Amino acid sequence: RWIHLELKLLADVGLVGLPNAGKSTFLSRVSAARPKIADYPFTTLVPQLGVVSFGDHRGFVVADIPGLIEGAHAGAGMGIQFLRHIERTGLLLHLIDISGNDDDGAPWHQYETINEELRQFNPNLGSKPQLVAIGKIDLPETRARLGKTLALFKQKGLDVMAFSSVTGEGLSALLGRIVQMLDTVRGTE
Repeated sequence: RWIHLELKLLADVGLVGLPNAGKSTFLSRVSAARPKIADYPFTTLVPQLGVVSFGDHRGFVVADIPGLIEGAHAGAGMGIQFLRHIERTGLLLHLIDISGNDDDGAPWHQYETINEELRQFNPNLGSKPQLVAIGKIDLPETRARLGKTLALFKQKGLDVMAFSSVTGEGLSALLGRIVQMLDTVRGTE
């Protein structure tokens, strides 16, 4: 008899976003995990886990999922081998990088691209609780585009948080929001 076992990663929070969105840097800042960080796409080749302790709250596990690209649900990039791990998270933290694109609609397109890949892979992933955050606000180009981007997402009905993993600006508020959302998610399990 042949038995095929498939182990899936289990974490409270799954980090999703395009390659180089700052997922690994975020993980290294908020936990003791030391993922590989570099300035080229697909630095993260395997999911990385980190345990985050915040204030008086119990710790939570964060999974850094390799960057997703358009067509991931069909196997493009790291494809479905990592989309499966996202199914076993309670909350998604969707990181968006606005530092490298002058197109005002690009951040929304990034958000929609990732969410469409999640829905195409598994329709249930589209309804998973999600927090959206813009990273790298320590960069001047990000800071210059931040107001317009926040307004765009607010117009679409989403409140977005902003932070810097390098300077720590906004991290405490972001972690507080994650803990608040995890308490809600854990209460419904």
